Amino acid sequence: MGYESVIFDNDGVLLTLTDMDAHYVGARRAFEELGVLSPSTAHVEAMSIGVTVPELTDICTQYDIDPERFFQARDEALTTVQRALIRAGEKQPYGDVSMLDRLDCPLGVVSSNQRDTVAFAFEHFDIGHYFDTVWAREPTVESLRRKKPRPYYIERAMADLGVSDALFVGDNESDIEAAHRAGIDSAFIRRPHRTDTRLDVTPDHDVSGLEDVVRIAGRHSGSD
Repeated sequence: MGYESVIFDNDGVLLTLTDMDAHYVGARRAFEELGVLSPSTAHVEAMSIGVTVPELTDICTQYDIDPERFFQARDEALTTVQRALIRAGEKQPYGDVSMLDRLDCPLGVVSSNQRDTVAFAFEHFDIGHYFDTVWAREPTVESLRRKKPRPYYIERAMADLGVSDALFVGDNESDIEAAHRAGIDSAFIRRPHRTDTRLDVTPDHDVSGLEDVVRIAGRHSGSD
């Protein structure tokens, strides 16, 4: 078995997850920056992770703030918070990331995290050289309409790689759905936070780590 390319989600696949408290801090800072000093806890939580355009629009309307300005401030604040976590070693690559050395097909990344966060992490940990293309969200409301489970960013990555066949590796149902919408195979990776997760979608592969991905991709050194 082999694939023309392998594309990875980032958080929970290549790098450890961002602590939820950091998401809350970033969202609250965005409210404060736009003059909302006492947002409701429910609204801070809603703007912390998994933001949708209807939620964003509704909440910003309640506070009479511009959704585009708020979302840019929110993404910039989250990038600042995550950079601090990365520098402190509280967000870092999983121990098997070096397995990427064994893949000799084109590699890519598609992340729903902020573009600047991903770029900083890859430079800080010196892992950007593994990848031929990296796509992550721009700090715009439009990026919410494009993120997984929609296939937009996966399709952009495949176009960059010049391939029509790929394996997408993720740790969320939205990753599996996005891969299938893009017409490619998926692998659900069971990092520690996903060991017992039950899925309502069916991935093409169920793996425990990147060594399994190398085996499935079938393009590692010495495979001939």
